[in-house]
Amino acid sequence: MLGPRRDSDAGAAADTSVTNVAEASYPTKALHKFLASLQSNTGPLLLDLGPVVGSNVTFFGEQLGCRLRVEDLAKDIDRHVKDNTLDQLPAFFTKRFKEAPGTVDGILCWDLLDYLDRPAAQALATALSSLLRPDGCLLGFFSTADQRESIYTKYVVVDESTLRYRTYPASRPRQRSLLNGDIIKLFKDLRVTDSFLMKSKVREMLFRKPPAR
Repeated sequence: MLGPRRDSDAGAAADTSVTNVAEASYPTKALHKFLASLQSNTGPLLLDLGPVVGSNVTFFGEQLGCRLRVEDLAKDIDRHVKDNTLDQLPAFFTKRFKEAPGTVDGILCWDLLDYLDRPAAQALATALSSLLRPDGCLLGFFSTADQRESIYTKYVVVDESTLRYRTYPASRPRQRSLLNGDIIKLFKDLRVTDSFLMKSKVREMLFRKPPAR
């Protein structure tokens, strides 16, 4: 059963509000493992940090029987750019989420960290790590390309091994690519279970929160 955030009218509106600049399909190796890590949970709570995508809501609901909550952080970044308050993003992320610590089973972080400087990225990573339940999982994508493009990517799930990339304008370009060690330091409270460097120049990383001692 899907959670209260699923609204077909709202989802459709969100889909049409995004202007597609380009679209392509790419293989994914980490998504299958992310799904497998959650399929043993009953009614898991899944947090999606991208824009609402109606077909994704349906896919994760059918695969996991989950409660899905969508929090479009790209809109938050754009608003801070417009208001010239990027320096306030770290403090904003510490209070951004309504979920209680240790209550979220899985997080789809996608590539949001690519658009943040180090203080904001650390604040977001710390907040997300706190939200996860013990043994919960986080899926993150990190660009290894040098281009600092002012575009976001909306990830549309085709199946557990294929994603469709839809790009749309961003108010802020991608920041400097994070090195593998930098990413691990951001999520110091989690452990990396899988890491894949894809031909699309995206590093897919799956993190798991250690079980409570």
